[in-house]
Amino acid sequence: MSNISGEPTIQFLGAAGTVTGSRFLLACDATKVMVDCGMFQGLKELRLKNWNPLPIDPAEVDAVVLTHAHLDHCGYIPKLVKDGFRGNIHATEFTAKLAGVILLDSARIQTEDAKYAAKKGFSKHNPPKALYEEADANKAMSQFTQEPFHTRIKIAEETWVTFHPSGHILGASFVEVEFFGKHLLFTGDLGREHHPLLINPDHIPAGRYDAVITESTYGDKEHVPITTDFEAAINKTIERGGSVLIPAFAVDRTEVILVQLRELMEAGKIPRVPVYADSPMALKALAFYRQAINESSPEIRQDIIDKWKNKDPFSTGTLVELTTVDESKTINDPQQPCIIISASGMGTGGRVVHHLRNMLPKAKHTVIMVGYQAIGTRGRNLVEGATEVKMHGEMVPVKATIESIQSFSVHADGDELIAWMNTESEAPGQVLVVHGEAGVAETFSDRIKSQLGWKSHAPHDGEIVRL
Repeated sequence: MSNISGEPTIQFLGAAGTVTGSRFLLACDATKVMVDCGMFQGLKELRLKNWNPLPIDPAEVDAVVLTHAHLDHCGYIPKLVKDGFRGNIHATEFTAKLAGVILLDSARIQTEDAKYAAKKGFSKHNPPKALYEEADANKAMSQFTQEPFHTRIKIAEETWVTFHPSGHILGASFVEVEFFGKHLLFTGDLGREHHPLLINPDHIPAGRYDAVITESTYGDKEHVPITTDFEAAINKTIERGGSVLIPAFAVDRTEVILVQLRELMEAGKIPRVPVYADSPMALKALAFYRQAINESSPEIRQDIIDKWKNKDPFSTGTLVELTTVDESKTINDPQQPCIIISASGMGTGGRVVHHLRNMLPKAKHTVIMVGYQAIGTRGRNLVEGATEVKMHGEMVPVKATIESIQSFSVHADGDELIAWMNTESEAPGQVLVVHGEAGVAETFSDRIKSQLGWKSHAPHDGEIVRL
């Protein structure tokens, strides 16, 4: 039972007690709307939840509202479609475009993993199967509807949505939802001020909200400003003849890193060594960022458009874009100092795993982790000081230097979330804190109560809250 008859409710089907699997089900009688529809990542016990059936028939869902294109927010959509969802998926232009890249890549990886499991004989499925395949991802993409910012759109009975720029990644939004007379605000993943390319997040639109559903990824932390740590780590590595490997999310993080490297090289703060962008998905995302700049997208900062329109802000002058597997293999064991940016950002899959396997055992190299590392991921193990990590069935010794630099994060920290919430002039009916690891959401919820004086609660997985 997903709602109480005649009364609007929200059910937390993911991102409750964890930072992944964002799925929120709004229900009132026969009307059902999902806000975000993400995959669980990290610990095996979380990943297995992707196989659990939803508490409702996907065919009963009227519409999906997508805040942005990261896998933990959009990655379950093809499974929803595969299982019978036939409604529209509402998203901004660049969220829809980036989701196409990410979902097709996700389908490819799952299909390859299933084949590998069949070959090696390890899987609870016989034969091993993918959660969804490329055909499911393509079908899902045909159901996307691109929506403008700042425009009220009716998407289901008694349901309207308005997208607002959130400054997290290209296309990302926080969303106002009007649902059977209730006024709701979903933060999605809230960005920070002073993104190197994107405009700042909009302030909260005026009005009284019955509920604010907020992320809390860094709700118990404070980001330190960008310091010389990044350039110092690069310089020390190059001085000893080593190379730098940066596992980076394909969407936005790669772009942010490339801009920073270009600025450091132009200022003479790091040597002009080759920079390899080694992720087909990142290169496709890069093309959309270039498009947004050249078309003067309202999401891009005006100073960036003025300076870089019809130029390339991402080229260091030494940038090499690697598209094929064979090209990627040429840098598995770099003999001359270089900088490699490769996905995935948590070291869980993709080409970066091959680079890690070759570079971790060598003390001359450095691996710089520049994003959030979920519990149970290879990246988290490295940041926490693992002396060996498992890759391709083998334990690989960690001799390389491991650095963790959080200043590149495009998630608001606890102070920034509180400051943003303070742009709301009236206390909401309640705040529901999600998308934080166990304990973090509760800590941030307590802070909202004590600092803002608002009613706040961190829901548990599966919980139904009356609106």
